[in-house]
Parts: sequence; structure tokens; C-alpha cells
Amino acid sequence: MIQGIILDLDGVICDTAKFHFEAWKRLAEDYGYSLTEADNEALKGVSRVDSLKFILQKANTTLSSDQFEIDLVRKNQWYLELVQEMDSSFLLDGVADFFEKAISLNIPLALGSASKNANLVLEKVGLLNKFNAIVDANLVVNGKPHPETFLKAAELIQIAPENCMVFEDSASGVQAAVSGKMFVVGIGTQNDLPLANYCIPNLGAFDFNTL
Repeated sequence: MIQGIILDLDGVICDTAKFHFEAWKRLAEDYGYSLTEADNEALKGVSRVDSLKFILQKANTTLSSDQFEIDLVRKNQWYLELVQEMDSSFLLDGVADFFEKAISLNIPLALGSASKNANLVLEKVGLLNKFNAIVDANLVVNGKPHPETFLKAAELIQIAPENCMVFEDSASGVQAAVSGKMFVVGIGTQNDLPLANYCIPNLGAFDFNTL
């Protein structure tokens, strides 16, 4: 029986992927590499550290440990500059109605995000106070596809993992939820997210009667 809901942030609640792409692309250009849309897809749901490792591999470039940390900060600063533009208009289709319905049914809601800026983004789009728990990359050691993010979220809302439903748009996120023994609703297509229990195009397409 599903008793709690855990949601990813990027691509599920709002779309900041384009901001990440612009910031990573700007950094990759410093390495002489042009980041592609396919690269961007591969980075969905991936931690900041692993994303930079991926880009450096693509660019056939190595950095000192100090420069690696400096470049992580540079990328994040560029991303945060873009996030300042956000407001509730950045919410994806059906998100506002989804939250209204879930809250009216007293369903505990948790965030399980690979972002380190989740609180800021949620504040910008007006959803910060709608969650019972927020788990982001600042609270976990292992990023997705490791299940730690979602297991921590389940722990904070005090619901057993097998009684949690996760909404995810990335393959790594779906894998994390599956590894955590949770029911997974993919935001996208079954072709792209074959491990999800089923898929819907957006949160607005979710039928709460299925709970």
C-alpha cells in the first residue's frame, strides 16, 4: 500500500536542466569540448562531481584536485545566476494540481534530488513549504543510481520504502528507486525508462485513485 510520495526535482517538478546544460556547456568550452544534447541527457540525475568527471572524459582532459573543485564552484555559480530568473511559471504541467491534491489527501511528500540547490529552486517556484522532507545532494554520500537519496527521504517521512511511490524522469533515478524497493512512476516514456513500473507524460497525468 502506497503511503508516501517522493519526487525528483529537475524534469519532474520544474525544468532546470537547460540551466545545468548552459552552465556545463560554458565550462566544457574551456576544455575545448562542445557539450551535446546527447551528453546533457546522459547527465540527467547525475551528481555534480560525476557530471564533471563525465565531461572531462569526453574532453580527454585532466585537472588537478584543486582545479577540479574550483571548476565545480564556477559551474554552480553560473547555474545559480540562471536560477535567479525562476518563478512559479517554471513549474511543469500539472504540478500545482498534483500538490494540491496530494496535500488534500494528507499524503506525506518528500523530495529526493541530486541537486545541491534544491531548497533555492523550490523557494523560487513556491513549493518549499509543501514538503514534509527534503533530501538533496548535501544530505547523502552516494548519488543516484545508488538508492541512498530515496531511502533517506523515506526514513525522514517515516514510511517503509516498499510503501513509497517515486516520481522520476531519469534512468539513474529510476534505477535508484528500484534498488530501494520502491514503486516507480516514470515521467517520460517506457522506452526511455524501462525499469519504471509505468510511465506518464507529467504529474498532471497521475490518477490519485491508483493509490
